[in-house]
Amino acid sequence: MTSEALFVAIDVGTTGARASAVDLDGRVCHEARHPYSTDTPRPGWAEQDPCRWRDAALAAAADLTHAAGVAPARVKAIGLTGQCPTVAPFGPDHEPVGPGLLYRDNRATAEADEMRELIGDARLHARTGHVPTAFHVGPKLMWLRRHEPETFAAAQHFMQPRDVVLHALTGVIATDETHANSTVLFDLRGRDWSDELLDAVDLESSAFPDVLTPWTEAAPLSDEAAARVGLEPGCPVVIGAADSQCAAYGSGVAGPGPISEMAGASSCLNSVIAEPSDDLRITHYSHVVPGLYCTELGVNVSGGALTWAVGALGMSDFDELESRAARVHMALSAGAAADPRAAAPIFLPYLGDGERDDPTLRAGFIGLSDRHGRDELAYALLEGLAFGIAETLSVLQAAGSPLEELRVAGGGGRLATLGQLKADVLERPVRHLAADSAPVGVALLAATGAGYVDEAAAALGSNLERSRSFAGDGDSAEPVRERYRWFLDVRGSDAVRLRT
Repeated sequence: MTSEALFVAIDVGTTGARASAVDLDGRVCHEARHPYSTDTPRPGWAEQDPCRWRDAALAAAADLTHAAGVAPARVKAIGLTGQCPTVAPFGPDHEPVGPGLLYRDNRATAEADEMRELIGDARLHARTGHVPTAFHVGPKLMWLRRHEPETFAAAQHFMQPRDVVLHALTGVIATDETHANSTVLFDLRGRDWSDELLDAVDLESSAFPDVLTPWTEAAPLSDEAAARVGLEPGCPVVIGAADSQCAAYGSGVAGPGPISEMAGASSCLNSVIAEPSDDLRITHYSHVVPGLYCTELGVNVSGGALTWAVGALGMSDFDELESRAARVHMALSAGAAADPRAAAPIFLPYLGDGERDDPTLRAGFIGLSDRHGRDELAYALLEGLAFGIAETLSVLQAAGSPLEELRVAGGGGRLATLGQLKADVLERPVRHLAADSAPVGVALLAATGAGYVDEAAAALGSNLERSRSFAGDGDSAEPVRERYRWFLDVRGSDAVRLRT
């Protein structure tokens, strides 16, 4: 029976890999995680060991069958997703010859500027849907060629984390359109590598995997991988898409109106459009729904800031962080503060040594007083994350993406105070989904690829029904909106930028 079918989502994320078993009601029935670390050898750098992507993903998948007891015969397909754009060089033996450079790694700013000067912002954006920054794969490879030529020369191909796991499961080297979009070397409308752009930066298309559509079965699960993870050989492996694109799909964002927030270690904000925007601030990806496009903006460290705060502020866990923040928020909403700006400092949520749109941005508490304690700092942190999201969403709205509702999934979607703060400042409904929409999205994408088209569509609707909604508190939210205006003033000043 289809009700017994399960679909395994493997997500190679920022802080670790996880495997999730999702049913045709859109519920995550079982999940296993294996963490790995990020190294920051210099300010602005962020690296991971590519072997850990593969090993952690396979170990998490094995846990579903060996520890959680998922019957292999129930698994009808596997879908893959992961952090993007993160890239590592691989040699002829398909083993890494250097570390993986994360999306938040900002070492390639000069190379991104060089690419922009060489080709032109408008031309690049019209062709790829992006204006290059250090965030993208292309500038990262240019940096590697310039600064580590021996590593670059030893690389036969460059793969992103999801691609590495695909090869481990099937022996196939391939990527999908959304991962290819993040290179700024892929033609957005033509849906193929751009010879013009590759020639301009002296790179070869052979350095990159072949490109598939996200719903494509890349290959069957190999005998060797099946034995390692405990699933049946030949199980279809659907290539999937970048994590934020899968999250948008899993959140039911399939047309204009709602916007998805994938609130993980970072936050990605995605809306759907029929045609790419000519606003150079907006980045674009192929949507996992055929024929549509998905915009994206983001904040590099959001959930990561929550983890940082728990340790740095001496909290026992996220519940304590939220409960302390909630006290200040309730007092503000009740009008207890004569001066809302004095109630707590403003937090600038740029803990990742820069943002994808500005590598000079830095975090900080502004307006800190000896009157402020841990309650106020906890509140400032959650509020600053909400403000950072709101400011980023304002760019999407200005470019023409309507915001009827913000749909949040992931770790940040489990904090009610954070949801309420977003609703207060956005003056729009905010919906917290019960399940993390990235694994749900890629699992149901795998279900679609395996022939369960109608069932997957129904499951997406069921996932939305199991959610919690927040509405702005009207006049009582005015103190929060006043503080947001203060945040915008501070963010626009040199106070948040690293002088070089």
